[in-house]
Amino acid sequence: MIYQETRCFPREEVFGLTSQIHRAAVSAAGNIVEGCARSTERDYLHFLDISLGSLRALGYHIDLATRLEFWGPEVAQRVNAQYQESARTLTGLIHSLRADT
Repeated sequence: MIYQETRCFPREEVFGLTSQIHRAAVSAAGNIVEGCARSTERDYLHFLDISLGSLRALGYHIDLATRLEFWGPEVAQRVNAQYQESARTLTGLIHSLRADT
């Protein structure tokens, strides 16, 4: 979704905000996958924490792109809603795993 919705960004942002948004989104997902491959729950949680940091950075970039009006209100709402859902889900997973240990 992020790649699709950043296609409309100004060309001069290809190496700026567009790149930062892409990298944060990929990092968030990639760290979850990498954590799943670890042998201990402690390592898994470590990578989930890193993922959450990347996701929070993505949230900032989404807010900035919205304030700069790089996308319309409907797209901004849709992207932000997906971000919020992802953040809630990841935070819930982290809290659940920490409660079990």
